[in-house]
Amino acid sequence: MSVPLLKIGVVLSTMAMITNWMSQTLPSLVGLNSTKLSVAPPGVPDRSTGVLPANPEESWQVYSSAQDSEGRCVCTVVAPQQTMCSRDARTKQLRQLLEKVQNMTQSIQSLDQRTQKDLEYVQRMEVQLKGLESKFKQVEESHKQNIAKQYKAIKAKMEELRPMIPVLEEYKADAKLVMQFKEEVKNLTSVLNELQEEIGAFDYEELHNRVSNLEERLRACMQKLACGKLTGISDAITMKTSGSRYGSWMTDPLAPDGDTRVWYMDGYHNNRFVREYKSMADFMYSDNFTSHRLPHPWSGTGQVVYNGSIYFNKFQSNTIIKFDFKTATISKSGQLDYAGFNNRYHYSWGGHSDIDLMVDEGGLWAVYATNQNAGNIIISKLNPSTLQIIKSYTTNHPKRSAGEAFMICGTLYVTNGYSGGTKVYYAFHTNSSTYEYIDIPLQNKYSHISMLDYNPRDRALYAWNNGHQVLYNVTLFHLIRSEEL
Repeated sequence: MSVPLLKIGVVLSTMAMITNWMSQTLPSLVGLNSTKLSVAPPGVPDRSTGVLPANPEESWQVYSSAQDSEGRCVCTVVAPQQTMCSRDARTKQLRQLLEKVQNMTQSIQSLDQRTQKDLEYVQRMEVQLKGLESKFKQVEESHKQNIAKQYKAIKAKMEELRPMIPVLEEYKADAKLVMQFKEEVKNLTSVLNELQEEIGAFDYEELHNRVSNLEERLRACMQKLACGKLTGISDAITMKTSGSRYGSWMTDPLAPDGDTRVWYMDGYHNNRFVREYKSMADFMYSDNFTSHRLPHPWSGTGQVVYNGSIYFNKFQSNTIIKFDFKTATISKSGQLDYAGFNNRYHYSWGGHSDIDLMVDEGGLWAVYATNQNAGNIIISKLNPSTLQIIKSYTTNHPKRSAGEAFMICGTLYVTNGYSGGTKVYYAFHTNSSTYEYIDIPLQNKYSHISMLDYNPRDRALYAWNNGHQVLYNVTLFHLIRSEEL
């Protein structure tokens, strides 16, 4: 009795599962429930908020973020509503639905074959049981006591089998239901095929050409998207825990392909040794490094490595030094006239951070303050070969009130502090000489940030946070009109 009941359970559970799938999944796949398609890849923060164009139908909203573990750019595109992207997505979903229905049909056919065999066996068994029951009644009515006694034991067994008869009736009904379901799936497949033909889903060559064309347009788009407006900063990613409370670490944004060296400088003064790690993996998991001795101790934590040389502020001076690692010599030095030094115009955390050198997509910059600008921040674009100032921009932000600062795409971003809750709250745009107040949270995981610099190749922020070397991925927002593509 247990075997037929088990098979009945299999049939019922299978039908329930398929029916539930059909009722919940089918409407969303064919678009009957108006499900909104999302373009954000898994794991990427929702960037649907932010600066949106007044007329989305006429523009592309493009976001990029350094979310790849190997530093490769990740680009998310929100296409105009009038494009055929939604139709393409619907076509793909419909094709997937057809494949699922076909797989269901095969499973049902296999189940039906097994059910038919079991049903034939059950039907023969039912006839035998009913015939046996009739003979028992005849024996009881004949008053032949001896024969009745011989069949008494068999009758008891028959009483145990009697409940099987209604169960067998249900089994036959279930088998009939499977047949009906087979017919419904067949009809559904026909309807889906007709729908697929109506929207032209069989034209895979056309779809492929459109996708290829879109990919080429996106590549061209990304060539124009070297810059963008900062709209988000990820949580801190701890790469290593080492060194003192203060220091700096970096990679070279102009290093050739395959050069993944990491540079490490512990402390903010009275030190002139720079560690060179062959790769990020060596930096994170080993103590294998090469030590370079600088001709002078550095001041602060605002050093940068750029195109094979390190640029740093000479301790207790406003002198900038360019040191070539390959030749181990000073290739150039120069002064920032009137720039405060020796803890006169430092960031709010101190540490002789008067002069902060930084790099973005546009090149080399120096951030400092002067008496002439009342201690407010000055931004100077430097020639990396001669260290001469190309152009300077004066701001109204007191340098001593800034926690840290970094440049992205010609815009200086300033944090409101270095400990506790931290955010990027001030931005000065050098392309327009204008500023604005913003509100972008920055996770201060270890409560004391003494270095924060942007790497345009990685599109990430490098930070020294209380003896921890951490990274932040950044999200940049771009807006390109359709006619530019």
